[in-house]
Amino acid sequence: MKSKMHYIALMALLVLAMISMIPVESYAQCPMCRAAAETNLAQGGTEGKGLNTGILYMLSLPYLLIATIGYLWWRNNQKEESNA
Repeated sequence: MKSKMHYIALMALLVLAMISMIPVESYAQCPMCRAAAETNLAQGGTEGKGLNTGILYMLSLPYLLIATIGYLWWRNNQKEESNA
């Protein structure tokens, strides 16, 4: 029964992950950020480095969240096996 519940939870998580990947239309932000970064870099600024750092930060958070959930799931499974 527990295996079936884990399977259902995994499927639900995968469905939610797939739903979250549906593209959202936001055409205005990308050209505006690009224009602002190009103007800033042309004037000797470092705004582009900040944008790249922000992108990497936002990219790392989903992986960190999934890794944390995976570790907690693994740790709980280890505790259950040692108690059985």
